[in-house]
Amino acid sequence: MIRSELLEALTADNPDLRPDEVEQVADIFFEEIGARLAEGGRVELRGFGTFSTRLRNARTGRNPRTGDPVDVPSKRVPYFKPGKEMRERLNTD
Repeated sequence: MIRSELLEALTADNPDLRPDEVEQVADIFFEEIGARLAEGGRVELRGFGTFSTRLRNARTGRNPRTGDPVDVPSKRVPYFKPGKEMRERLNTD
């Protein structure tokens, strides 16, 4: 599902809201998740999962074109852990 499909589904489920209001709500939702992760925090959505960040240590990589070693600095990367209900939903037969 892409963003426009999500907005269409939310608009269909909430006919009392205008499409621009639905888009504003979605923008705020995603912005708040991103802001919390940027602060080093985590976001838990019960029944869905948890967003957090993990630290990737600095390492020496290779330039694929030349094979020369390249220093790759440490960085934080986003991580998602699905909740129990999400895992069960994905694994029903």
